[in-house]
Amino acid sequence: QTGRMTVNGAINKTLILMGLMLITTVIGYTMVGTFGSLLIWGGAIGGLIVVLIASFKPHLSPTLAPIYALLEGLFVGAISAVYASVFDGIIFQAVSLTLAVLFMMLFIYKSRIIKVTSKFRAGVVMATGAIFLVYIVAIVLSFFGINMPYLHESSPLGIGISFVIIGVAALNLLLDFDNFEKGEQLGAPSYMEWFSAMGLLITLVWLYIEILRLIAMFSSSD
Repeated sequence: QTGRMTVNGAINKTLILMGLMLITTVIGYTMVGTFGSLLIWGGAIGGLIVVLIASFKPHLSPTLAPIYALLEGLFVGAISAVYASVFDGIIFQAVSLTLAVLFMMLFIYKSRIIKVTSKFRAGVVMATGAIFLVYIVAIVLSFFGINMPYLHESSPLGIGISFVIIGVAALNLLLDFDNFEKGEQLGAPSYMEWFSAMGLLITLVWLYIEILRLIAMFSSSD
């Protein structure tokens, strides 16, 4: 594409992706009783594959980003329905808190309370990579019937770990906001609007799922 990336363009693409995800979220939520595991694992693994492809071929983002949004909506809808069947009102609480964190981090970014420097970016990326590695190990262990200690427990340590993960996810929002501005400043190709929008959506989904888990932990400990 010959056009250049703009912040407004990236924001518009983000809204489009969120709209697409909302459609399949409703589908996943209503069909979880019949295709629960398929929707959760299919959406999660399919979304991960799409993200990996986009990471190596960002010029395909105008096609891959909408596909990711649709797949991730199935995952979000299905897993939300599972939590909602156990904890009353948890979806409203999780969505509200996710939006609150989003706008809080946007204010922090705009007011430059926290500046996204190269060292800050490297630190957040390393922390995110470490968490991702823990997730992978936990998933592999689960196939052998082994649960990673504290990660999914409603103990004080488990809740503390969840708070740390949410904090890292929130800091990733600052990187996403910075990607929007840096892309425009550097004159990135217009397809990077889709790529950057997908990055923001990935962070928001991660943040929402972690907040969902944290609320469930507090509810279980009552």
